[in-house]
Amino acid sequence: QTAPPGYEAPLVPETETGNGFFYTLPRLIDATPTILPEQSNEPIVQPTHETEEQSWVDRRQKQIRLWADNTAHKIDNWFGETSPEEPASATLRILVDSRWNKYDDDENKPRVRVRMKLPTLERKVSVVFGDDSLDNELQNSVAITNENPSNSPDKTLDGRRAREDNSSLALRWSDFTERLPFETDADLGVRSGDDIYARLKIAMDWELVNDFSFHAEQIYRYGLDSENYLRTNLELIHARPDHPFLSNQFSLTYADEQDDDLRWDNYSFRQHQFFHGNRFNYGLYTGGYYHNDDLRLNSWGPFVSWRQPFLREWFFVQGDLNYYNDDREDRSHFPSVLLRLEALF
Repeated sequence: QTAPPGYEAPLVPETETGNGFFYTLPRLIDATPTILPEQSNEPIVQPTHETEEQSWVDRRQKQIRLWADNTAHKIDNWFGETSPEEPASATLRILVDSRWNKYDDDENKPRVRVRMKLPTLERKVSVVFGDDSLDNELQNSVAITNENPSNSPDKTLDGRRAREDNSSLALRWSDFTERLPFETDADLGVRSGDDIYARLKIAMDWELVNDFSFHAEQIYRYGLDSENYLRTNLELIHARPDHPFLSNQFSLTYADEQDDDLRWDNYSFRQHQFFHGNRFNYGLYTGGYYHNDDLRLNSWGPFVSWRQPFLREWFFVQGDLNYYNDDREDRSHFPSVLLRLEALF
């Protein structure tokens, strides 16, 4: 018998009934008409290996990428004989975040994050340096965020703050034991110039029924100057192949350095991909705080975000348009624009 329009068989195991027969239940697929393009993973820019000699900028990108890998290889060689089958490698991200709104002065913030993988060591160790707050976000964080905004309202570019935020340096032990059911990262390093710290991150994924999945992260850091920092990241996703997915990303942060006892942020959104490297999101943000036994919703509103490679496979542009309020600052809903330029090496 032909299935009704808009239905398809579920991608879940069949269930046995009491009389020995098996049955499957049809499910409604997303057949709602839309003006948006279909999902696609087709590239719109040439791959890096085809463009790396086309211009001075491409040659510089290749030079920096090779320099980073060679540096990682040299450091890895300090700890023993390296293997061609598992070479050391490095990833380098250079970002510039810019913000505009009618209340605050314009802000531009350069951010750098580097990770060098050193497989020669018996336990997987890497060197990480740059803006460590980038590692506190979910890997697929939907929004341009900044845990360390500038404290100098008169400066579009706060050079001193940028230097401090990008000065973190640490050794990272990843998945240092196979006995634990979750992924682990343990860092020991220094941040903000002289703040010696230790950091532990654990993460775990669950595949749920009906195309749902759940991801959880717990981060704890203790610094001699910054003292306690604790952050929880949670993400619930409903995703099917070749369809836009729905997600809810929630974070809860406690830090001795922040004014509030707790801060929370929540993004509920739908995400499309129209070509390879593209990300189009729209949804609702809510955020607030808990302080002195007072739990408040401080800010809420819709947001739209677009990210894509621009001209080259390794260069990305992301633009966010938000329409939030801020009760604590007595600000009604107002538009704000965020722009991120990101180069990968």
